Amino acid sequence: MRRRGVTVILGALITALLAVGVMAAPLPYVVLKPGPTVNTLGSDNGAEVIQVTDAKTTTSAGQLRLTTVNVQSQVELVWAVSSWLSSSDAVVPRELIYPPDRTEKQVEQQNAEEWTESQDSAITVALTKLGYPVQTVVQKVSAGSAATGILEAGDVITTVDGAKVTDPSRLTELVRAKPAGTALTIAYTRAGKAATAQVTTKAAEDKVPRLGIEIGTKQNAPFKVSIDLDKIGGPSAGLMFTLGIMDKLEPEDLTGGKVIAGTGTIDNDGNVGPIGGIPQKLVGAKKAGAQVFLVPKGNCAEALRNAVDGLPMAEVATVDDALTALKTFTGGGTPKPCSAE
Repeated sequence: MRRRGVTVILGALITALLAVGVMAAPLPYVVLKPGPTVNTLGSDNGAEVIQVTDAKTTTSAGQLRLTTVNVQSQVELVWAVSSWLSSSDAVVPRELIYPPDRTEKQVEQQNAEEWTESQDSAITVALTKLGYPVQTVVQKVSAGSAATGILEAGDVITTVDGAKVTDPSRLTELVRAKPAGTALTIAYTRAGKAATAQVTTKAAEDKVPRLGIEIGTKQNAPFKVSIDLDKIGGPSAGLMFTLGIMDKLEPEDLTGGKVIAGTGTIDNDGNVGPIGGIPQKLVGAKKAGAQVFLVPKGNCAEALRNAVDGLPMAEVATVDDALTALKTFTGGGTPKPCSAE
């Protein structure tokens, strides 16, 4: 009996230890949780999120809140079970967030780069909407090139054969549309004065027609805009940064005293792109007191499946859509709702 009792006790102990080991063992999953929201019109850690120098800014009665997702990268069984039972968390395969061919550090680095790019695009779009369009500027003229003696560093190129140059890629497209040796009429401004010139393109070794210039962009705003917000990565705050910059620089209060949350990437043309973690962002927005949520069109189907009671959603595909939604909502109307299509 004594030997049998010892065996039972040892068996129970081993089972318990194995259970603890299983519960503590990391799983190939991550948990997505609602993250903090940040009012782009307010401050974070004592500093204004959107900072404008050399220009008067306005104060709004409401808020424009970007939304985030927290990623729990080390998941044990006990946490996985808890999150599976949660209505606000999501347990997803680790490889969806951290691809097997990349380290966590590499993913975090990419997120940081996308975060910076989203800020740059937000500033570009906001300034364009405020009347400071992107200009394509000559940075350098290569020696012996087609443009030598014709164009100069600092020239702003406006048209090629009458076609408007909206950005550097458009200039490249127009130059390459015709064979090398073609005389193109280039319109430009130099020191604020408009001029035109004929430039005959030359082909390099790759036989691609070129003007022989290095180009960049600028926006002639008499002020500087910067964003001071750390510890958040990825491109999904682009839309809310764009709206925040415009709100601070325009006399009109875009918020109408309301708490507005949203998400979405922004490109230099003002298009709003889809993001990940929409279910968690909706929950986070509701907890922060949001009265409406701006949803990228590409996320609408998912957002409808994860709708949060008391939080209406507005579908936006461009920054203009977002501005229209804000005007409609703050005016007492119902902005365009999300559709499943």
